[in-house]
Amino acid sequence: MPMICLSDFEAYAKKHLSKTTWDFFAAGADECCTRDENLLAYKRIRFRPRILRDMSVMDTRTTLLGTEISFPVGIAPTGFHRLAWPDGEKSTARAAEAMNTCYITSTFSTCTVEEIAAVAPNGFRWFQLYIHCNRALSERLVRRVEAAGFQGLVLTADLPYTGKRRDDIRNNFHSQPTEAFGEKRRRWQPRQEVPEDTDPSINWNDIYWLQSLTRLPIILKGILTKEDADLAVRHGVQGIIVSNHGGRQLDGGPATIDALIEIVDTVQDRVEVYLDGGIRTGSDVLKALALGAKCVFLGRPALWGLTYKGEEGLRKVLQILHDEFRLSMALAGKNFLLFD
Repeated sequence: MPMICLSDFEAYAKKHLSKTTWDFFAAGADECCTRDENLLAYKRIRFRPRILRDMSVMDTRTTLLGTEISFPVGIAPTGFHRLAWPDGEKSTARAAEAMNTCYITSTFSTCTVEEIAAVAPNGFRWFQLYIHCNRALSERLVRRVEAAGFQGLVLTADLPYTGKRRDDIRNNFHSQPTEAFGEKRRRWQPRQEVPEDTDPSINWNDIYWLQSLTRLPIILKGILTKEDADLAVRHGVQGIIVSNHGGRQLDGGPATIDALIEIVDTVQDRVEVYLDGGIRTGSDVLKALALGAKCVFLGRPALWGLTYKGEEGLRKVLQILHDEFRLSMALAGKNFLLFD
């Protein structure tokens, strides 16, 4: 079957992954209302297309904190990529490098930061950080990330505790052995030498603590309100990712695309604003940019691409989104991003 849209990759992944792994990737918190709303909210947004605007030359490039990428879609931080493909995050890093876009590596990756950097030495990478109860381990990890050549630090701020994901509980996800790549083994563990428990005492002062450890720009992930967006700017972060953790944390919060507008209005270009959650088509990307996002990041669709054919599958997911985005730009009458 030809893979022509992201839902084709979703169907493939659901068919070929074990039920436990599929449920883990697909899970939302509680009744999954916020997870589902991330998707539905885009369907309520309508374009106001302009015509006769000369679409013979188009440019999808943009920049993230001064670094140019080929189009405004990056790869969001998700964990345990070896559950989707044997090479795990190494395949993810190679695909992002090949497509010239940003890959945010998760703290709960199944390859080390050094392994990821080695396989894609010219890649544009940020690192997503959870602050853990053992601050010395988090500090050591930040220093390793910087030494490995990562170019940004993404602090996830919406997880003092893990949301209640019912299917993971039913499946006993964290302790049950899994069939991984043809052999029986314990579930893949994170490779960054950090404990499993995040620190619930994390607060705004921890941004200053991180700034004292690293020269990397800090991007704050998990912002959903104008009040927190303003606090983020006042605490000196360089970017904001509007995110509800894919609907995996607080159920009943807003869809990220609905939260975006007030955050952009509050920030007023003082920092760059990005978004994740619910992106499934190139027109979704264009809607997010039209409402003020600088770039969007893919979570679950990246895992579907890995499940299909590893690096090749993820590159295909990104290429489809690129082509759909370019077409949506042309049909809406928008021919440049970087220089317009």
